[in-house]
Amino acid sequence: MQLPRGADTARPVGEIGARSLQAYSRMTRIAFFAHDAADAAVRRRIQGFRDDGLDVVGFTMRRRDDINPEWENIDLGRTFDAAYIQRIKSIFRGARLAADNREKLAAADVIYARNLDMLATAFLAKRYAKLKTPVIYEALDVHRLLTRKDLLGLAFRRVEGALLRRTRRLVVSSPGFLENHFEKRHRGRYVASLIENRLAAGAEYGDRPSSDFQRSGPLRLGWIGVLRCKRSLGLLASLAREFGPSIQIDLHGAPALTEIPDFHEQIQDIPNLAYHGRYRSPEDLGRIYSGLDVVWAGDFMEAGFNSDWLLPNRLYEGGYFGVPAIAPAGTQTAKWIEARGTGFTVNEDLSDNLPDLVRRLVNEPAVIAPRRQRLLELPVDVFVARRGELAGLIGDTLRNSSSGTDTNLHQFNTRSRRNPTS
Repeated sequence: MQLPRGADTARPVGEIGARSLQAYSRMTRIAFFAHDAADAAVRRRIQGFRDDGLDVVGFTMRRRDDINPEWENIDLGRTFDAAYIQRIKSIFRGARLAADNREKLAAADVIYARNLDMLATAFLAKRYAKLKTPVIYEALDVHRLLTRKDLLGLAFRRVEGALLRRTRRLVVSSPGFLENHFEKRHRGRYVASLIENRLAAGAEYGDRPSSDFQRSGPLRLGWIGVLRCKRSLGLLASLAREFGPSIQIDLHGAPALTEIPDFHEQIQDIPNLAYHGRYRSPEDLGRIYSGLDVVWAGDFMEAGFNSDWLLPNRLYEGGYFGVPAIAPAGTQTAKWIEARGTGFTVNEDLSDNLPDLVRRLVNEPAVIAPRRQRLLELPVDVFVARRGELAGLIGDTLRNSSSGTDTNLHQFNTRSRRNPTS
């Protein structure tokens, strides 16, 4: 995987000695600030820290009420999708609630904040509680507000830059976020680590399937995860109507009704397109992916920006189970697929070219087999995180924090470079 120009690649975390990891994990406590305690990615990251022997206390908001976190957790209140004014107010309310639990917050060796609103919450809570705990910022994505070219976008980028300068580490899941946003907007203000959206190291996923591929029946195409892209749903529904019984499209996950309010109306009365509801991860992944020939890995919700830069979970989930992905050409996902020869990429206009690809897969299913085989020949740690990776990240951060240096032992350092304008 190509890193941004000037990046200094260091040894992988997995190569740090077990004794060194144990020394950092044995007594290390993390205050984990997150936007939604029920979010699968939040649960996966917290479980990853715990699997590496780290102690975690959550300071989390939530998007619904019926949640029961599996870790020690301080509830910072409920927020709602796309309710930006309410989300801004929740930063101040959440920071007060976190500071009210000063004893638990002060016991943490490091604060880990996912996304910009939780980073602001964490720094404000630190201020209220009069603490000097080092902070790590994980940017799950680059929000559309940060890419705007107006004064509002400039204001949000200034806030992000000011907070970023005060963090000890920036964590991203895709090099596309660094190349297209952080390097352009905030060069010189951060030390970055790349930790991809791979499956958590400590969970049980079952054996990987054999490379044999024989299809009987229709082409089975899946869309898995947060179902938030209206264009993707439209493309898949059109495929189902055009190809009829030659294709079966299965949707698994949570529809983002703020983005696709008519989700259920769009898929009704299409017999070969089925929505199966929410699923448990990792428990249900083997069952879901064993029923698929290919998985859709496109996203257009923030086309030209975040959607082009991300590397989605389904790329790694499908890869572990040998299910090739289909992605729009020119995206970071397409680069990942093309570099490994493990899937299919499609140029615009997708309304014409995606049906052409599907027609080929229906008529020539054998073209799937070599891509499946290449996926299954790749090492498991391409798709599943290495044990000790997260403990190594925390160890590097604490070691650098205590020494007062910005030397990055995990991935690369940009703080020695000139700051750009925002």
